[in-house]
Amino acid sequence: MFRMWGKLWKQNHLLSDMTVTDDSDDTRTHKVFRALEEICLDMDLGKPIWLDSNIRDFQRHSRTRFTQDSFIEQIEFDFLEIHVIEED
Repeated sequence: MFRMWGKLWKQNHLLSDMTVTDDSDDTRTHKVFRALEEICLDMDLGKPIWLDSNIRDFQRHSRTRFTQDSFIEQIEFDFLEIHVIEED
């Protein structure tokens, strides 16, 4: 089982969060992209751009933060954090 937690933060306060579960036999990369897309759809956000810093953080720690630099449109929060909390 693969689970990813998405959280919206503003001024050190959690605004919104959700967990996405994926039981498919797909690759980890596909699961991550699908989960991020589902989180963005549920939270009514544009899809963030993966910057080099996001890729490095995610590869090392299975978590990353998307700030204003990762979004094309203006955001009303400080950052979107994603974190893989379970994987087989």
